[in-house]
Amino acid sequence: MPLEYNPKNITLAKNLRKNATPQEKRLWYDYLRTYKPRFRRQQPIGNYIADFYCYPAKLVIEIDGSQHYTEHGKRQDEFRTEILEGYDLKIIRFSNRQVDTNFSGVCQFIDMNVKESLSQND
Repeated sequence: MPLEYNPKNITLAKNLRKNATPQEKRLWYDYLRTYKPRFRRQQPIGNYIADFYCYPAKLVIEIDGSQHYTEHGKRQDEFRTEILEGYDLKIIRFSNRQVDTNFSGVCQFIDMNVKESLSQND
């Protein structure tokens, strides 16, 4: 399925970039901003906005706050993941706490997944 997006999400994505959480800012400015291949922040995909997206690796990274751990939040995330996987994307999730307490581990896991995805997409 080709990657598409809802044009109505462009303004929301821009606002989310301006108002990123501390964990999103840290991951972006301290790691992903200069990572190769390039990541995009708050990338509209379908009717959703991915926190971070790497086109060459077909990888989405989501940073989850506390609202994602309620029953409703878990169901929404499962549905969203299923939709995004329909675009042949891999989705990896980290909690805010993981970014705060194990930043190097988060970065290593991202790097491993990017390299794995790139080798599978060759």
